[in-house]
Amino acid sequence: MSHSVEIDSKEAWDGGQSPFRLSYGKIFMWFFLISDALTFGGLLCAYGFARHKADVIWPKAENVFTHFPFVHQHLPLAYVGLMTFILIMSSVTMVLAVEAGHRNYKRGVIIWMFWTIIGGLMFVGSQAWEWYHFIIGTSEGALRHIWHPELGKYVEETFYGANMTYNEYGVQQFANFFFFITGFHGTHVFSGVVINFVIFLNVLKGTYEKRGHYEMVEKVGLYWHFVDLVWVFVFTFFYLL
Repeated sequence: MSHSVEIDSKEAWDGGQSPFRLSYGKIFMWFFLISDALTFGGLLCAYGFARHKADVIWPKAENVFTHFPFVHQHLPLAYVGLMTFILIMSSVTMVLAVEAGHRNYKRGVIIWMFWTIIGGLMFVGSQAWEWYHFIIGTSEGALRHIWHPELGKYVEETFYGANMTYNEYGVQQFANFFFFITGFHGTHVFSGVVINFVIFLNVLKGTYEKRGHYEMVEKVGLYWHFVDLVWVFVFTFFYLL
C-alpha cells in the first residue's frame, strides 16, 4: 500500500537558506575574488618561471627602485615600503568603517571611509610617481647594441629608462612584468577607490541608514582587503625575493 505525500511546490523550489547565512551579494563577491586571485596567482607564477630561467642576469629590485621624493641619495625599496604601509593602513581604516556600519554608526562610517579613499588615492599617486622614475631611468643609462637596418649592422646606443621595448636595468621581461603586474594591481586599487567613493556618497545621503544596514560597505570592504592582500604578495615576490 503506497502513501502519497503532497509537497508544496513553492517550498520545494525555495532552496532553503543561503549557505553560511550570507547574502547573495557577499557570495558573488567571494566568487569574483577567488577568480581574481587565480588571475594574480597565474601572473606571479609566470613571473617566477621567467625569473628562474634568467636568474643570473635578472635585475635586483633593490638596485632599481632606489628613488625617494626630495631625497638625492639612493634608498633601496624605501618608497615601495612607504606605499605598502599606506595601503595596509587604508585596510585598517576600512575595517573600522565596516565595524561602524555594524553598529549603524553613520558618522563613523563616513570618517573611516573618507580616510580609506585618501589612502587609496595616495597609493595610486605614489605608484604613478614610481612608474615615472622607472620609465625615465638613471642618469647613466645603459649601452645597447641595436640592429640598424639601413646600415646593415649593429650600432651602439645609450638607452635611458624602461618601456615595453627596451629596459635599461637588464632583462626586458623584468620591465614587461613590472608594467603588467603593478599596472593590473593599480587598476584594481583605482577601481576600488571609485567604488568606495560611490558608497561614500550613498552613506552621506543616508541610503544605507534608511535600509537599516551597511552591508554594501562590508562588501566593498571585502574587495579592498583583497586588493591589499594581493599587494603583499606582489611586494614579496617582485620586490623582496
